[in-house]
Amino acid sequence: MSATEVSTHLFWLTSRAAGTTALVLSSLAVSMGLVLGISARGRTLLPALSAPERRGIHEALALATMVAIAIHGLSLVGDSYLHPSLVDVTLPFVSSYKTLPTSLGIIAGWGLTLLGLSYYARRRIGMRRWRVLHRLTVLAWILGVVHTFTEGTDAGQPWFIALMLLPLLACAALLLTRLTGRAPGHALPRGNPEPSAT
Repeated sequence: MSATEVSTHLFWLTSRAAGTTALVLSSLAVSMGLVLGISARGRTLLPALSAPERRGIHEALALATMVAIAIHGLSLVGDSYLHPSLVDVTLPFVSSYKTLPTSLGIIAGWGLTLLGLSYYARRRIGMRRWRVLHRLTVLAWILGVVHTFTEGTDAGQPWFIALMLLPLLACAALLLTRLTGRAPGHALPRGNPEPSAT
């Protein structure tokens, strides 16, 4: 790709890179949240890290995800091919370009952002209510995965699938463990609860 082509497609390339980054980071953030939830039920995962370290990593990944999502959406406003407006990239069911996949991505982006930021209002919301609300993060992540694989430019590329496979499978395995209360071949004992994000 020549320098002229790069400059012409700079906003699209930036959005593409940020979207890929957002999916990887959100998968890692949700995975760490699930690790916290599983640990709260008695099985400590990643024992080399203390509970505050695990929560700190989860928080950092969540914030990084929000930044990547913002760059992913906002950089499209400068794209010379699609010419979307700010409304097109921030409100679902407004854009005429692949309306459903685009809308799922917008809903996922807002969901991950608002549910992530709810952490800072958890005492005002109430811890029990916040935990219930925060579990919806997994649904927002799933919508983001669907958006990526139904609209993403690189969705069918072998390198992209290989890149996504590990974080997506890890997150899916942790989600299954969290929902069933079991790891493969093991019962999940109950113990003293650890503060959990997911």
